[in-house]
Amino acid sequence: MARDLKLTRNIGIAAHIDAGKTTTTERILFYTGVNHKMGETHEGSSTMDWMEQEAERGITITSAATTCDWTFPMENGQPTADAKDYHFNIIDTPGHVDFTVEVNRSLRVLDGLVFLFSAVDGVEPQSETNWRLADNYKVPRIGFVNKMDRQGSNFLGVCQQVKDMLKSNAVPIVLNIGDEGDFKGIVDLVKNRAIVWHDENYGSTFDVVDIPEDMKDEVRKYRALLIEEVASYDENLLEKFMEDEESITEDEVHAALRAAVMDMAIIPMVCGSSFKNKGVQFLLDAVCRYLPSPMDRESVIGTDPNTGAEVSRKPSVSEPFAALAFKIATDPFVGRLAFFRAYSGRLDAGSYILNNRSGKKERISRIYQMHSNKQNAIDYIEAGDIGAAVGFKDIKTGDTMSDEKHPIVLESMDFPDPVIGIAVEPKTKADVDKLGMALAKLSEEDPTFTARTDENSGQTIISGMGELHLDIIVDRLKREFKVEVNQGQPQVEYKEAITQRAEHREVYKKQSGGRGKFADIVFTLEPAEEGKVGLEFVSEIKGGNVPKEFIPSIEKGFKMAMINGPLAGYEVDAMKVTLTDGSYHDVDSDQLSFELAAKLGFRNAAKAAKAVIMEPIMKIEVITPEENMGDIVGDLNRRRGQVNEMGDRAGAKTVKAVVPLSEMFGYVTTLRTLSSGRATSTMEFSHYAETPSNISEEVIKAAKGTES
Repeated sequence: MARDLKLTRNIGIAAHIDAGKTTTTERILFYTGVNHKMGETHEGSSTMDWMEQEAERGITITSAATTCDWTFPMENGQPTADAKDYHFNIIDTPGHVDFTVEVNRSLRVLDGLVFLFSAVDGVEPQSETNWRLADNYKVPRIGFVNKMDRQGSNFLGVCQQVKDMLKSNAVPIVLNIGDEGDFKGIVDLVKNRAIVWHDENYGSTFDVVDIPEDMKDEVRKYRALLIEEVASYDENLLEKFMEDEESITEDEVHAALRAAVMDMAIIPMVCGSSFKNKGVQFLLDAVCRYLPSPMDRESVIGTDPNTGAEVSRKPSVSEPFAALAFKIATDPFVGRLAFFRAYSGRLDAGSYILNNRSGKKERISRIYQMHSNKQNAIDYIEAGDIGAAVGFKDIKTGDTMSDEKHPIVLESMDFPDPVIGIAVEPKTKADVDKLGMALAKLSEEDPTFTARTDENSGQTIISGMGELHLDIIVDRLKREFKVEVNQGQPQVEYKEAITQRAEHREVYKKQSGGRGKFADIVFTLEPAEEGKVGLEFVSEIKGGNVPKEFIPSIEKGFKMAMINGPLAGYEVDAMKVTLTDGSYHDVDSDQLSFELAAKLGFRNAAKAAKAVIMEPIMKIEVITPEENMGDIVGDLNRRRGQVNEMGDRAGAKTVKAVVPLSEMFGYVTTLRTLSSGRATSTMEFSHYAETPSNISEEVIKAAKGTES
């Protein structure tokens, strides 16, 4: 297991839905010798899409991890004299917007990323979302333009889109030889040579051929552009470039390009057709050559939970152990699995770690290296590797696992709130307990899925990122947990917010013979600062007007009150409360009295603080033939939509708009009708905004109707 960390690559594969991520991963597993037969997504036989729902729908739902080894460099299937064995940990992520959480948590622990684009469709909405996530986590990447065999493919056009739409310095390091049905190879602009793959052995070998005569001018132009980009990044090469660009050697280009990729100054663009077995080996070589190893990334920074001081861990086995749990999964054979990235030190199976969130010790009974849904038991894991642990009691997504004597808390992950919910109930009374346990397990696995009981109606409400997300959850309840449920219509997950400052005094008094209840608080309720989430509680009480031991109960009361807002019972996301004064009774005051006073005080003050209903606003992109453009824009306007941008893509028109989620149920059917089935759309969450007064009244009325 001990290996040279410089030869390890922790990479992810990300893209918009249907760009070919899983097919590309399947080819990687074939060429690296892990699989001897290529799995196909469209046949439901791929290794990485192991869930029944994935096989049926032909999409990736959950990120799957695997490991493989690749010898580099090789010439025509044979290792060269200086070849070394590189070890890859690969995470194949979903492309559908409802499962962005899987991309988010994977990027948090990866060193590099292969970003796929369809050669026909180019940069699509989910490409932009995933690209922004990669920017947030500062993950270096390589662009792979897939589906070069498809009609309408355009490699250089996609490179330009990556440059313009993603504001990235995309630089082609290859050119395609032929396109669409004639795509057969590439010109390597660094080595200045042409490669044509053999179809008879699934592209495992290739011929080095002369650059086609009709491509020589284009090759000269794009090679010069590549050298110029590399030279402008590396000052040492700039002088050579000014004197004689031909004097810059191949090794110098590779070294400067690698440094630029790790600095995210250049995105090298390569192309191929995974389905037709072309270009994947060149992509693997590029991963070895340009993407960082764990050693290339700086020390991971965290805080000491005891002192709050900043501490760091180098990617070394000699450092104390530190790891981040980025995913929890339930396996029918081994139980709960915690996927984690080890940043430093070594962890042996059977040893103990400290969970810095709970402050408790956890025994890791077994450690596995994952291959999709199969586990290979290993004795230990070291810095720079990705594995899965079992045997723990309480580890959640985002928890830091560390050496007991050297605690550290690493930065966790932020996940979006669910925007859509449905009511569910078990079909039989016998399944009530099973449903509760199943929902608890599913919400533990997926931070964007929540289950709660509606206080007014007593119904169980499950919430997620979209209709497909909830469909999959209901399907998993049936198949994995053997719980059949009846489900209601999808409902929008509204929120409530405070918009103005209000001062309020709340006196809670109850006397029923014997010891009573008494609490008196004076507070200011106001909106939270922009960007803040949760309750910001400030106590300005000086002296003994309210004893110190009651202050935490007041804060708890306000926190509890936020769960069910004052207007329609929806959650209040953020607010600020400043406690300014109050009084107490020597006998009748206790913690519960002050907690109840805070709850009642919030409800009574919310009216003066102008509480409002907030609704989720979705970003939508529609791709449509030009003749249907007017009807589609008109329909979006009728749905309270705001069109922000119109453009062209691959011979069609694009419309980008923001629309309230409540207006978008059944939109796909309407879109098909308006365009005779020719238009497509993608939708993702954008932000929450205040609801118009007439809609607010309907929402409040509906909530009160449920209550009665």
